[in-house]
Amino acid sequence: MTLRARFTDDTKLAMKAGDTARVSTLRMILARVKDLDIAARPKGVEQISDDEIVPALRNMVKQRSESASLYLQGGRGELAAKEAAEIVIIEGYLPAPMDSAALQAAVESAVAETGASGLRDMGRVMAALKAAHGPALDMARAKALVQARLA
Repeated sequence: MTLRARFTDDTKLAMKAGDTARVSTLRMILARVKDLDIAARPKGVEQISDDEIVPALRNMVKQRSESASLYLQGGRGELAAKEAAEIVIIEGYLPAPMDSAALQAAVESAVAETGASGLRDMGRVMAALKAAHGPALDMARAKALVQARLA
């Protein structure tokens, strides 16, 4: 089942269950996916794939994390709690992240595969990682490890 279908089905289930927080978060996700679909139309793509939805979900998690920390600094605990609840819901749709050891092994493998020797080869290593591991790869963590390895 595609992520898009899961969002729709889960929205219906949450509406039937009366879970307003989940319905709100899923509608927000569906709106973001629709925005990405519209942005992709000039390229001749009618609907984006799951591989393009996953980075958008990660970005949504990052935005909510930043918002929650700002709310806590501002003394707005109730808003921070709302953001944290949204993060939990969104993360439920993300693939399981690679653990540190597996990510380190993947970076080493990609560096060896591409024959990278310095920071100028970082783009090739990141492309190889993305091609090999797709949505399971957290690009931000991978970037930091690749930079440290190539430095």
